Amino acid sequence: MPPTAHRHRRLHRILAAAAGLATVGALAAALPADAQEGKPAQGNGQSGRYQDVQLLSFNDLHGNLEPPAGSSGRVTEHQEDGTTRTIENVGGVEYLATHLRQARANNPYSITAAAGDMVGASPLLSGLFHDEPTIEALNKLNLDVTSVGNHEFDEGAKELARLQNGGCHPTDGCYDKSQEFKGANFPYLAANVTDEKTGKPILKPYWVWKKNGVKVGFIGVTLEGTPNIVSAEGVKGLKFGDEVETINKYAKELQKQGVQSIVALIHEGGMPASSAYNYDCDSPGPGDGISGPVVDIAKHVTPAVDALVTGHTHQAYACTIDDPAGHPRMVTSASSFGRLYTDTTLTYDRASGDIVRTAVKSANHVVTRNVTPARDMSDLITKWNRLAAPVASRPVGYIAGDIDTAGTESPMGDLIADAQLAHARSLDPEADLALMNPGGIRAPLTRKASDGAVTYGQAFTVQPFANTVNLVDLTGAQLITGLQQQVSGANEASPKILQVSGGLTYTLDLTKSGAARVVTDSVRLNGAAIDPAATYRVAMNSFLAGGGDGFAELGKGKNMLVGGDDLEAFTTYLTANSSAAAPYPVPAADRITVLK
Repeated sequence: MPPTAHRHRRLHRILAAAAGLATVGALAAALPADAQEGKPAQGNGQSGRYQDVQLLSFNDLHGNLEPPAGSSGRVTEHQEDGTTRTIENVGGVEYLATHLRQARANNPYSITAAAGDMVGASPLLSGLFHDEPTIEALNKLNLDVTSVGNHEFDEGAKELARLQNGGCHPTDGCYDKSQEFKGANFPYLAANVTDEKTGKPILKPYWVWKKNGVKVGFIGVTLEGTPNIVSAEGVKGLKFGDEVETINKYAKELQKQGVQSIVALIHEGGMPASSAYNYDCDSPGPGDGISGPVVDIAKHVTPAVDALVTGHTHQAYACTIDDPAGHPRMVTSASSFGRLYTDTTLTYDRASGDIVRTAVKSANHVVTRNVTPARDMSDLITKWNRLAAPVASRPVGYIAGDIDTAGTESPMGDLIADAQLAHARSLDPEADLALMNPGGIRAPLTRKASDGAVTYGQAFTVQPFANTVNLVDLTGAQLITGLQQQVSGANEASPKILQVSGGLTYTLDLTKSGAARVVTDSVRLNGAAIDPAATYRVAMNSFLAGGGDGFAELGKGKNMLVGGDDLEAFTTYLTANSSAAAPYPVPAADRITVLK
């Protein structure tokens, strides 16, 4: 989750503006008079005052065209007896397409929208081709509109513009020799992302869906904290504005144009109290079962906005959170990787042009694989796999079992940290330890082949960012401060636990709060206590070395040495330390002791 310091600034601005908001009548205009009466909809015909509009939505696809594996292909379901069960084998764009097409059947008033991170941190099938395959898939999926997410900026604003407008990659050229890449058929919305020089949004701030007199406006924003979680090069020359202020600004503009029904697509989210996709987060009261940045946003976005489709946290929820006028408003998120989609019914009042808020219904649905896969998506996957095969199928190592990403400290985190330390020592034998951000670990390694062979394609899915492995000098005091920043400041509400290389051990006491969660005198390197005054040579990827993910202290390292690509470091280590006869063992994940 992003840094939250800006939330405090926003609260002061919002409270100061509340009186003015009421004065201009925005609160009174948020709901038509009939909405208070809960008028029923009159079906999907064109006659009658009320018209049901179907809003299908999803978020954080991250280029997962093929069915995601391991924990990335599971969801948790709440049962009537209060227990939960795990549903295996969900997701995959072939199945997502079938589910969405079935949901749209007999719904002539249907819109499909998304809340960002459609691309970026993608598996090899999409990432190897700069995510052109995903844009093609979304076009076939009939996506109508999406907001940008932070990962849309992984390769910078120019590359995002190319994904929107089309054209061959400036370096790699055209992958499909029969035709030039056409770009997205749907608009990417970036209302709060502006050019520092012109002050204007780099892409459209909003878009209006229209059919037979029904008009629904969409405003798209990404999180204000995007620069803190994207490489500096990716956001160079851009300014990221406050989500609430931006949405409120463009909601007024839409209303001036006669658009009263408005949906905000927000690449920022929350954390529900349960991981179950069908958890009732309105029990016992509206929004009581959800926390995080989306709550603050939802409470302050103008009541003129009728629903919020959110993302970023990869969580599943369909909650109501009261708007500034005290009226409940639907806030949804559909997990990630195409495992779920949300089906929301918006009842449109033709008399007022607004949504009857009390009639809004919403639920998340599982993208199961027990349906017929969409043929056009299967053909698309086959085409791109054919192009990727020479690179993707090359074996780079062997594993003894599934190496998962689950847990405070994960086996995959241990493996990557060890690989980066080995790479660092090939450059500087004095390297002491390595740190890896958990958000940079995108997938588990699943043992698929009988001999445990790991392909380059699998490795790419784990480490798709093309960061470099850098070395810096940090004092012991800075190292401890960096560990404390995992659970304090910007990361206190949602800790980001760094994965550590072998030899570094410490205790994390989750019964405490803030920086105190890191038991300082337990931090040891090869059994010796960390000396606050000593200097340590620390390896980390270029994202962390730039202070990303709220680790400002790690960004203060000195004597930086820029190493090789992190994926290359990973594959080189796996190749050197495994074989078919002696596959790499599943790491024990026993370097961090967690007290709960």
